[in-house]
Amino acid sequence: MSLLAVGVSHQTAPVALLEQFAMGADERVKALHELVGSDHVSEALVLATCNRVEVFAEVERFHGGVTDVSRVLARQAGATVEELSPYVTVHYEDQAVAHLFTVAAGLDSMVVGETQVLGQLRAAYALAREEGTVGRALHPVAQRALRVGKRVHSETGIDRAGASLVSVALDRAEARIGALAGRPVLVVGAGSMGALAATTLARRGADVVVSSRTPASAERLAEAVEGRAAPLSRMGEEIAAADVLVTCTGATGLVVGTDVVAAAMTGRRDRPLVVIDLALPRDVDPGVAALPGVHVVDLALLQGERHDGRAAAGPVAADDISAARAMIEAEAALLRAERQAAEVGPTVSALRSQAAEVVDAELLRLAGRLPDLDARARAEIARTVRRVVDKLLHEPTVRVKELAATPGGTDYAGALRALFGLGIDADVTPGAGRLADAVTVDPDRPGGPA
Repeated sequence: MSLLAVGVSHQTAPVALLEQFAMGADERVKALHELVGSDHVSEALVLATCNRVEVFAEVERFHGGVTDVSRVLARQAGATVEELSPYVTVHYEDQAVAHLFTVAAGLDSMVVGETQVLGQLRAAYALAREEGTVGRALHPVAQRALRVGKRVHSETGIDRAGASLVSVALDRAEARIGALAGRPVLVVGAGSMGALAATTLARRGADVVVSSRTPASAERLAEAVEGRAAPLSRMGEEIAAADVLVTCTGATGLVVGTDVVAAAMTGRRDRPLVVIDLALPRDVDPGVAALPGVHVVDLALLQGERHDGRAAAGPVAADDISAARAMIEAEAALLRAERQAAEVGPTVSALRSQAAEVVDAELLRLAGRLPDLDARARAEIARTVRRVVDKLLHEPTVRVKELAATPGGTDYAGALRALFGLGIDADVTPGAGRLADAVTVDPDRPGGPA
């Protein structure tokens, strides 16, 4: 059994494709059970955010696991595995662990150092636990990833320097219309992203208005940020009064139509409107961007700026990133040692059990050949034989446990199983790369993109 990570993220896929992977709660549950119900996946966790959909799974076979997970992802996106191939990344074993830790720490995010993904990973793990799709293999990996993310944010400067996606988007708004202090801002959506947006806006001194499909949620969030709630039925009037509109709902269709915004822009004269759409799939009709006086900031724009090398990374110092990566590497090495030691344990136990069976059988044969041997001599012979066997097995069992903590250490356990006939069924152990490479991946080839 081995850890596999297969997914699509902003690193490799356009926002338009990521929109196709948008999952509601019911769809995530369905995907989890579809994964563990496949031929090669025994455990699964699905991390679905506005910037990525990734499956972390315990699989019996690498190629079989990649195929099973890819089929589930393709079904969710309404595409074929071949169509997704250029955008999918695959990570295996140590590289899968390191990738998950990197994601948890916010180093693989569109905005380096952001903290929201850690909460999203925590929620994904909680859902997988609730649905019973994580077990002995994924529990320690997910728990260690959450620990790594927390450590990176508390023990390095990334937590202070790394801006959230919301902060970067609001920076774009301020660059267009000036400081947000005292300005009316409408936030549509009261989920985790809506709460983050409203809180960030309140800190910048904006007058926050919250609308949501669930009025009670809007009321709670508005009260928390000392703003006010407004029903969605008044969205047009609220947009007309706002300088900034932030949308971040979990809806699967458009929430803000072009006609609504166009009507709201009537009579505004030269007062512009900044529309920030942080939802995936998008909340705002693309036609809104063509309206006079309207400036749209969405995930596609932020992604484009990131790949152009502009400001989406935030002011994270190189030393902070280096410290975070060193922490990730150390934690990954520690987990690898623990996982490999656990894998070696059954081999050592099997070897000692086999040796004990051989000793018992030979002592029984001796008793048949020398029936007149007195009890004292018989006991001494038994102690001597067992002592000799223990001494012969001591060094190899100690050494195989030590070697298990090194990269590729489980190969030594495999050698023991082969030499002593304990049973072995090896699988291919490739590295990481794009899905297109998975069927021909070379174990010695460096991994593909993170």
